[in-house]
This record gives sequence, C-alpha cells and structure tokens, in this order.
Amino acid sequence: MLRLTLAAIMACTAVPALADVDKTESCGFQAQVVSAVQQARLDKVKERNVEKTILAADPTWPANYSNAIPLITPWVYELPMKQVRDNDLSEIWNQNCLGQ
Repeated sequence: MLRLTLAAIMACTAVPALADVDKTESCGFQAQVVSAVQQARLDKVKERNVEKTILAADPTWPANYSNAIPLITPWVYELPMKQVRDNDLSEIWNQNCLGQ
C-alpha cells in the first residue's frame, strides 16, 4: 500500500528536473525533501507549519525542489505514525523515482 500511494504522489509531484541535474541527482533531491517532511512529522510539527519549518532550516537542495513540500506533506501526514517511524520514506521515494 505504501508503494501505491507513493506512486500516485510521484505522478502528481511536478518537480522540474534541472537541465544539468541527472535523474539520480533529481531523485536524490526529492528524497531529501521527503526525509525533511518525515522528520517534521516525527518532530510533531503541525502539518500547516511544515513548509515554513523546513525552509527556516535552510535546506541544501536546489530551491525549486522546495515546491514539492506542499505536495509531499499530506502524503506523509496521512500515513499511520507507525509507518512513518518504521520506514525510510526517502529511500522508498528514491527507489520509486529511479524506477520510473
């Protein structure tokens, strides 16, 4: 179920790939965003404050990948907390991204 939901989110996430960024790098940046959202959930950041909280931490990914935060946040926050705690969502995202 986690993979099906992830595939649906990835299809909706329009993170434009930079011309000089290959697929591996792009998927890696997307995975970093997922990891940040997952950590925000684990840190009990309210869903409405996730984007502000992540951006305040000055993330290292290219700025255009921050556009995915509002798209990824609902997916992470809708998962049962057990799945958020017990899974590396960024790795799942990265593997699915590379597989597309």
